[in-house]
Amino acid sequence: MGKSIPTPIETPITTGISKEIPIETPKETTAAPAPAAMDTPTIPSAASSDQSSSPSPAFTTLEKTLIERYGNAKPKKWGENVPGVRTHLTTKDQVIALTFDACGGKEGSGYDEKLINYLIKENIPATLFINARWITANKDIFAKLAANPLFEIENHGTEHRPLSVNGKLAYGIAGTKNVNDIIHEVKDNADQIEKLTGRRPLFFRSGTAYYDDIAAEVVHDLGFQLAGYNVLGDAGATYNTDQVYKALLKARSGSIVLAHMNHPEKDTAEGIMKAIPELQKAGYRFVLLASYTLN
Repeated sequence: MGKSIPTPIETPITTGISKEIPIETPKETTAAPAPAAMDTPTIPSAASSDQSSSPSPAFTTLEKTLIERYGNAKPKKWGENVPGVRTHLTTKDQVIALTFDACGGKEGSGYDEKLINYLIKENIPATLFINARWITANKDIFAKLAANPLFEIENHGTEHRPLSVNGKLAYGIAGTKNVNDIIHEVKDNADQIEKLTGRRPLFFRSGTAYYDDIAAEVVHDLGFQLAGYNVLGDAGATYNTDQVYKALLKARSGSIVLAHMNHPEKDTAEGIMKAIPELQKAGYRFVLLASYTLN
């Protein structure tokens, strides 16, 4: 993976929830968990998240420490696969992790109900990277997804921005401008997801999946893993059905697939629905990111 990432700072930023991920051999499962009833639990509005509350003294100390550590650092790398971004499950098992981004805002706050209903019907687990703006636009749907054990909810950022210390653009989207921006792009939505679901995300994926190497180190020091991919499933929901299908058939043992669940008007669902039976016939199973260590 290139340059090593420093040991995370020990100062906790939350209480009662450990973000350390045990490194152990993942347990083999014979079947995915049964889907739960999609009843909406009673949760507060996404707009009432911890973003408006005063930060804890522990977090204030951590924030200051990170700004002092990285505030004058100059990035040397930029892209989707800088050191620290994990793109594969560590396994030789015939398993694939399907991940779907929900970007929100001008990047789309739609809901691909056909895709999600298919996953539920076929008992296919998936990891959902959800942006704060999408949660605000779809709070009831978010609650249903979070309540279903087929789905793992992870962090797709607060404003769907590439992570940069100098505002670098990716796909026309301006990145974070400094270390403080990076911290809040990551932490504010993590706090919101934890408040709404009772579970703090383990993984972070930025808007556009672009980072500089300094930003990657900041995310690590905040206690999260950067989740990349090695199969581009729908190219930002621009692929047609056949392109999505062919992309997924390139998956191999330990692959992480990146696709989108926020563009129901596009062909992602049709391509996924066409590819999954073929992958199953080839002996592949589908798993959540948290079921395996990543490399």
